[in-house]
Amino acid sequence: MPCGSAAEARSTLITAYARAYHQIVDRPQIFTDPLAARLLGLTAEELAESGTPTTNHPGDGASDRPRRLFFAARARFAEDAVAAAIAAGVRQVVILGAGLDTFAYRNPLPDLRVFEVDHPATQAWKRERLTTAGIDRPQTLTFVPVDFETQTLKAGLESTGFKPTDPTVFLWLGVVFYLTPNAAHTTLEYIAGQAQPVEVVFDYLQPANSDEERAHQQARADRLADLGEPVLSYLTPDDIAAQLRALGFTDLEDHSAPDLITRYLDGSTKFGDEPPRALRAIRILRARR
Repeated sequence: MPCGSAAEARSTLITAYARAYHQIVDRPQIFTDPLAARLLGLTAEELAESGTPTTNHPGDGASDRPRRLFFAARARFAEDAVAAAIAAGVRQVVILGAGLDTFAYRNPLPDLRVFEVDHPATQAWKRERLTTAGIDRPQTLTFVPVDFETQTLKAGLESTGFKPTDPTVFLWLGVVFYLTPNAAHTTLEYIAGQAQPVEVVFDYLQPANSDEERAHQQARADRLADLGEPVLSYLTPDDIAAQLRALGFTDLEDHSAPDLITRYLDGSTKFGDEPPRALRAIRILRARR
C-alpha cells in the first residue's frame, strides 16, 4: 500500500472498506457502488469477515454502522451534486484526494471529463489495484499526481488538460480537517476563481460545544495524531459560510451527518436528540457560485 503516507493509506482503506461493506450489509442501501469490493480485491464473504474487528486489519472500521452510513451518504450527496450539475451542462469534475473512489469508472457519459487529484504514490498504488481488479481506465479520466509539498493544485491541474474556463464541480471529501485553515482556504480560493458556474462539495468538523464533547473530541484527535493523521482544523457552520460568501459563493447547502443519513433513509433510521458520538462533529456542505 504505497500511499503518500501510512496515515493516508489507512484513511483511504477505511473509506473504501466502509463503502464496499455498505453494499452487502445495509438495507435500505444509500449508495450503490458495484466496483467498491472489486477494487479492494474482496469477495462478499471476505467483506463480511472484514466487518469483524481484528488487530490492525484495514477493514476494522467497517462494522461501525454510523460512520459507514455517513461514508455512504457522503458519496451519495457528492454524486447527486454531480448529477445535477451534469443536467445543467457541466462537463468537468475534479476529485481532490480521490483515493479509491470509483466514480470515474462508473461514469456513463463520454463527454464528462473527470480529474482525479492525489499524491503520486497513492495514484500509482490505485493503478496497480485497477489492473489487478481488471477495471479499465476510461478515456474520460485524467490522473493528476500532485505532491502538495512541491506543487500547487493549479499547476498540477492545468498541466493535465483541465480547463479553468469551463464550468466544474469539485469533490473534496475526507480531507479538509487534515489541513490547516489557511491551506483549506487557499484551495477554496482556487476553486472560487474558476469559470461560473462552479461548485464544491466537502465535509468538515465543527468544534465541540460542551466540556464532555470537547474531551471526547480531544481524545479522538490524540488517537489520530498518534496514527499520523492529526486533525488540524475545526470550523463552525457560520465561519465557513462567511468564508464562502466572501469568495463569491451565494448558494450554500450544509447538513449535519445524522440529518444527511436520515434524509437518504427516508426516516427509517432516526438518531433523535442524541446522535451517535462518532457523527456529532461531522458536517457536509455544497457551495455554488
